[in-house]
Amino acid sequence: MALLPLRTNFKGPAPRTDSDLDIIDEALMYFKPNIFFREFEIKGPSDRTLIYLTLYITECLRKLQRSPNKISGQKDLAALALSHQLPIPGEADFPLNNMYKAPANKQEEETMRSYLQQMRQELGVRLCELAFPDPSTKPSKVRTP
Repeated sequence: MALLPLRTNFKGPAPRTDSDLDIIDEALMYFKPNIFFREFEIKGPSDRTLIYLTLYITECLRKLQRSPNKISGQKDLAALALSHQLPIPGEADFPLNNMYKAPANKQEEETMRSYLQQMRQELGVRLCELAFPDPSTKPSKVRTP
């Protein structure tokens, strides 16, 4: 998995970028087309990061279905992002272990956990912005510009 720069204020190992788009934006923009691919050609570590984010978006959307408003959705996704129950590559419960290399040592494992948490936190914030055009209502399936 690639350690890519993120446009974020959350603490973690990812380098910060001022670029207009990062891997989280890419995952959100291409989520719908990507979930329809039965097979996804992995050309490098960045693709594995994109696949992880796509799986995480799916989990977030399940959580948001039960959220009555934006504040509740933000709380739900913040709790999910910080959950230590989410497995990482190499752990038995991780769904795509055959596609990911497990961390080689404890330091790599800690860096990976921290990076994945940082991405999940930022993705949750951005997804809530997209899913709740009206903060007082349930999430919308319609994407607003």
